[in-house]
Amino acid sequence: MSKLPINLTDLLRQRTVEGERIEYKTGWNPDAIIRTLCAYANDFENLGGGYVVIGQDCDANGQPVFPPVGLPDNQLDKIQQELLAACQLIQPPYFPALSVQEVEGRKLIVLWAPGGMHRPYKAPASVSAKHKTWHYYIRRYSSTVEAKDGTEQELLSLTAQVPWDDRFNQQAKLSDLSKPLMLEYLREVGSALADDADEMSVEALARQMNLMGGSSESPWPKNVGLLFFNNAPDRFFPYTQIDVVWFPEGAGGDRFDEKIFKGPLARMTRDALSFIQRNYLIETVLKHSDRAEATRVWNFPYVAIEEAVVNAVYHRSYEEREPIEVRISYDELVILSFPGPDRSIKTEDFEAGRSVSRRYRNRRIGEFLKELDLTEGRSTGVPKILKAMAANGSPAPRFETDDDRLACIIRLPVHPMAKRPDGDATDQVTDQVTDQVTGEVMRLLVAAAQGEHTRSALQDALGLKHTPHFRKAYLLPTLEGGLIEMTLPDKPNSRSQRYRLTALGQRWLETHSSRSAS
Repeated sequence: MSKLPINLTDLLRQRTVEGERIEYKTGWNPDAIIRTLCAYANDFENLGGGYVVIGQDCDANGQPVFPPVGLPDNQLDKIQQELLAACQLIQPPYFPALSVQEVEGRKLIVLWAPGGMHRPYKAPASVSAKHKTWHYYIRRYSSTVEAKDGTEQELLSLTAQVPWDDRFNQQAKLSDLSKPLMLEYLREVGSALADDADEMSVEALARQMNLMGGSSESPWPKNVGLLFFNNAPDRFFPYTQIDVVWFPEGAGGDRFDEKIFKGPLARMTRDALSFIQRNYLIETVLKHSDRAEATRVWNFPYVAIEEAVVNAVYHRSYEEREPIEVRISYDELVILSFPGPDRSIKTEDFEAGRSVSRRYRNRRIGEFLKELDLTEGRSTGVPKILKAMAANGSPAPRFETDDDRLACIIRLPVHPMAKRPDGDATDQVTDQVTDQVTGEVMRLLVAAAQGEHTRSALQDALGLKHTPHFRKAYLLPTLEGGLIEMTLPDKPNSRSQRYRLTALGQRWLETHSSRSAS
């Protein structure tokens, strides 16, 4: 018996796992349950298998009803014994992870059935029949159906190969999986497994999370485990990285600044996004003479960038030695990844922003990203990019690939009112700041440009240690003008609060330094 590596409440209420990947059963029904387990093991759509919850009823729309019906305590052992015997009838034998859970005082059995390593699988139409007939089963939306004719042939051809992220990596060893990273993940997603994980061995925990396989004498980590729970996955998969490149003179210029992000997949993604947000996203405030309300626009909306970058992390091939590249200029932000979209998506549909894929290249990577709230999956990324750009008033994004699907390119054009090729818009945003404390702004930004500082450190740097109105006269104008920012914006009065220069502040500093010099 095991504990689930995800949050039970989120699972039951379909917050992180789609309804079609969850089957609710009021009671023990071996025939239907074994067929569904077989379908999840076949994982026809490469979604990552699914879950069967025994003792939980649902309404006509497939939504769980609370409190659950539950299972009597004296039936739990009997069900588990019969389940074990029934799973042996699946060909080849397939055994899901089983967990007994208590919800609102009722006992449930939750079966986690990831895509199998030895698919395709067959299951008997009736477990108790004397003369059994075996069939292939797959999931169609929220139903388990028999795979027939062309569907059966497609299943056999698709399942001849285990998806790359779910394969064993025979170049790695058990010690390459980091227990602290696994614990950090379990705590972040609120898994009950986190309570017991401290006392478990790395091997036991990795097996519980389906991050490794093989025999006890020869265990092998899976590729997905090394990507998320190894501090340097690029050792095993070269160029597992995100390159953020800034072109101050445009893509054709001679100058560029580059920062490379590596590390566990979730951390690498978050660090790159945070860096882009902190240094290259700028809000422009435009005042109007005919009304009090100002118009606020971003050069690039963060939501669109987040979706595009996470989409690249999710769908790129880690067998190709090419990094994800984010190229930023005054005119556009471009996300480049390899290879292009799945061939089940027509090129014209992808370029028009209508990409709905039947196949997902990295089903297990998608599972972890969804648990960490980095993606919703299910082809929602492109619509969210379109909505975010439209809500900001930005030009429509462009989605590009080629006939050979060698690369995927997402272009986010800059908002036309946020363009600052010559610094004019920067002056508009910071006129108020300049009028108030022109000389001191320069000194404050020079100090903030040296790294993150506390308020007292900035006062020391400016020789204003004992100036009581420092915050009102110096700090607030630069904060309101977007020239510096707080590292803990949700804790503005915290004593540990630190301040740093923004990308807008850097440009203001460069512009006004050059003017002073001339």
